[in-house]
Amino acid sequence: METRTLGNSGLTVSALGLGCMGLSYGYGPATDRRNAINLLRAAFDKGVTFFDTAEAYGPFANEELLGEALQPFRGQVVIATKFGFQAGDSTKGLDSRPERIRQVAEDALKRLRTDRIDLFYQHRVDPAVPIEDVAGTVRELIQEGKVTYFGMSEAGVQSIRKAHAVQPVAALQSEYSLWWREPENEILPTLAELGIGFVPFSPLGKGFLTGKIDETTQFDKTDFRNVVPRFSEENRKANQKLVDLLGDMATQKEATPAQVALAWLLAQKPWIVPIPGTTKLHRLEENIGAVAIELSADDIDQIDTAFAQIPVQGDRYPAHLQKRVGG
Repeated sequence: METRTLGNSGLTVSALGLGCMGLSYGYGPATDRRNAINLLRAAFDKGVTFFDTAEAYGPFANEELLGEALQPFRGQVVIATKFGFQAGDSTKGLDSRPERIRQVAEDALKRLRTDRIDLFYQHRVDPAVPIEDVAGTVRELIQEGKVTYFGMSEAGVQSIRKAHAVQPVAALQSEYSLWWREPENEILPTLAELGIGFVPFSPLGKGFLTGKIDETTQFDKTDFRNVVPRFSEENRKANQKLVDLLGDMATQKEATPAQVALAWLLAQKPWIVPIPGTTKLHRLEENIGAVAIELSADDIDQIDTAFAQIPVQGDRYPAHLQKRVGG
């Protein structure tokens, strides 16, 4: 597995990380604990050293899972977790008060069975708390040795700049993929200017770009894609053209659609580290295979030109969740 450094921070991780949310939360019933631990350890055996979690994934269950699974080789991996929701529950609203940040850090250290949080993200910008206070609190935690690097998730340019001036931001985590390219407008140029790494979540479009989801797919009642406009039956049917196009590209490369989608992301910037999630070993192996796929400038142009001709149908979030983005 190749490695990459997130911006100017010095934080070096595997070129592909593992988004762990789906093992516990968001995409239907939680994965059997023993199977989840086996998957996490298999990821490490295959070269993945960057694992992403949050107190809100469960809540708390995902951090506890990672704490157990990664303990045997804790010193060889980078664990990212997040603060920012009331009582760690994403349905209860935002809370990035300094005292809450400190409490989350202390609790996460116990659940993760570690003495420091490698990368501590603000999960969403909290308009009720000055971002300078948030960054200042994380800076204190870094000085105390409880946190190593500061990150932000789904933050807007203004907040990134203000926070970075107080405590350097090592990485921004936001959605980015072939079917969500909005970060290219303002976010990526700002990160390049400031020397901040980028960690795209949902790099496979919440599974859609794998080609394994179509208009007939039925999601579990607890799967949050049921409320995502882009995943309505009508929009899935319309967006199938994108997947078909990706499939054609994959055939040319003797790869899978998921591998081409990830390789495209990796080719954008050397400081981009996608974190696809999965609950299946064969999908993990497939995703890791994307690191070895090299796309030429002509390949990228071909993909970009083709995708530009197919408008994506449907918003990526329902309105109540979209309100939490940016700032």
